[in-house]
Amino acid sequence: MAGLRKANAYSKRIVVPFTRVSKRRQKSFIKVVPPQKIVKFSMGSEKVYNEGKLPYELNVVTTEAVQIRHNALEACRQYVNKQLDTSLAGQYVFKVIPFPHHIQRENKMLTGAGADRMQTGMQLSFGKSMGKAAILKPNAKIFFFALPNPKAVAFTRNLIKEIKSKLPCKIRVDEVKTGTQ
Repeated sequence: MAGLRKANAYSKRIVVPFTRVSKRRQKSFIKVVPPQKIVKFSMGSEKVYNEGKLPYELNVVTTEAVQIRHNALEACRQYVNKQLDTSLAGQYVFKVIPFPHHIQRENKMLTGAGADRMQTGMQLSFGKSMGKAAILKPNAKIFFFALPNPKAVAFTRNLIKEIKSKLPCKIRVDEVKTGTQ
């Protein structure tokens, strides 16, 4: 069984957002919407952040125009949240900023012996919905972190280096110190 196509089949392409879903199926361009893989967009303790006890902020920013699939964002989210929760125990805020709206299509092709008699090739090749992606412009935020101390900032920077391979774009980390502790 074939899995997902590689991210480079979609990530660096310039596309028109494909998002037209209507309450009435006849009016909808998209008949089937894939389910959202991202479970939570905001993790950690918002209460501690609102009290001003998390003075250090990190923003993970893309440096190029890119599409990031929802399963890549969810994989990064799960790993980072688990690591932060075990080491900082609720003394952080972690947010996934982009919301995947763009629905990606795939024209499935068969390969192997005899496959030429089973498929239509490029005839009516609009494709079927297979996933969602967030379309980002350069300097768009991907993740936001609010942290209590410089040691937590260093730990989070190491986490970002570890998840860098899961993202299909070049990233940079912007650090902001909002207040004094």
